Amino acid sequence: MEQSSSSAVAAVISTNANINTDRARRRKKKKSVLQKHPSKENRNSQSHAKWKTEAQQQIYSSKLIQALSQVNLNPSTSSAPRQGRAVREVADRALAFAAKGKTRWSRAILTSRIKLKFRKQQHKRRRLASSSSFSSSGSTTGSSSRSSRKHKVSVLGLKGKGLPAVQRKVSVLGRLVPGCRKQPLPVILEEATDYIAALEMQVKAMSAIAELLSRSTSEASSSSSPMTS
Repeated sequence: MEQSSSSAVAAVISTNANINTDRARRRKKKKSVLQKHPSKENRNSQSHAKWKTEAQQQIYSSKLIQALSQVNLNPSTSSAPRQGRAVREVADRALAFAAKGKTRWSRAILTSRIKLKFRKQQHKRRRLASSSSFSSSGSTTGSSSRSSRKHKVSVLGLKGKGLPAVQRKVSVLGRLVPGCRKQPLPVILEEATDYIAALEMQVKAMSAIAELLSRSTSEASSSSSPMTS
């Protein structure tokens, strides 16, 4: 009797030990899977946090300085608004390069230049075609096309006004974040969070570069002033 009870206890202990080892194995496997494939939330938080690091700011600053060295900022050849636009485009492209095209907004910025070039070519072709048709058919077609364009704009305005307040705000946010115009709300929010963090880093980096440049110019002017006197 005692022998059978002790064997039963031993069997229970061995069963429990097997269960515990199985649980430990499952936990270990789950941990390794999570380490290899982190969740979407973890990936997003890591992506947002990287923009706050000093190393990322230095990477972006070096890319920006390299890109700015290739931009023509001579006031005699180009106007101030054009120069500002050129600097803005270069700064945004450098930011997209720093993001390595992993986000929708960075891919949209990188491809926008190609799309713009293609649109300009299309616009040039249309203008040439419309000018040739205008010379043959007269000025009536031009006025009718202008009126139809006005009608389209007004219809679009009415459509926007009919939307609910939240939907309007989402569409505005989608237009502000590159590449998110027609995306659903979760995608827009995820991209906007990363884009805002990247823009904050961009402002810090550009402020630091501007401060360095102003300091170097003031030092150069102060060193040259005793020589002139």
